[in-house]
Amino acid sequence: MIHPVPEHQRIVFLKPLIDSPRIEIGEYTYYDDPDAALDFERRNILHHYEFLGDKLIVGRFCAFATGVRFVMNGANHAMTGLSTYPFNIFRFGWEETFDMETIRAGLKGDTVVGHDVWIGSGATIMPGVRIGDGAIVAAESVVTRDVAPYAIVGGNPAEERRLRFAPEIVERLLAVAWWNWPIERISANLAAIRGGEIDALEKAA
Repeated sequence: MIHPVPEHQRIVFLKPLIDSPRIEIGEYTYYDDPDAALDFERRNILHHYEFLGDKLIVGRFCAFATGVRFVMNGANHAMTGLSTYPFNIFRFGWEETFDMETIRAGLKGDTVVGHDVWIGSGATIMPGVRIGDGAIVAAESVVTRDVAPYAIVGGNPAEERRLRFAPEIVERLLAVAWWNWPIERISANLAAIRGGEIDALEKAA
């Protein structure tokens, strides 16, 4: 379904909305936007040009607040010369002798968001960033580098503020990986997931 909460059309599950084969979004990941929730692919994934080949890969059970943006590799300008101005795109003969490898040299690779990630309102994720499972990105943050699993980051550029849990608990959560379970098992163990009962989750696994 697209609208999992029919009385709130601003909330959409993203998986059925995505057309591009270079965007992979897991089940139950949603976007909340009062004005343009259905236009997520067009408005929130920026500079995603097919010829560059980069992907946006998002896991299951992620929550994206209004205005979250993913800036893809197409936003990068060549930085191997004396100017970053993109002369070639305006033609006028300026496209002659342009070397595409000057663009490829700056590509950052795929952008990957793990499972159970919460990204706050107006946050911007830059090209090639990897955000670990269970992480939280504060509102209006600009994420320019990888985020560890279960880390809370914020600011411009985003910095790690703290881990949500002690490192040993993070390791156990990553091993349990409840987000990969069948939905029936997840539903049966919501009390443990919501209540922080790691022992119960490990038994259920």
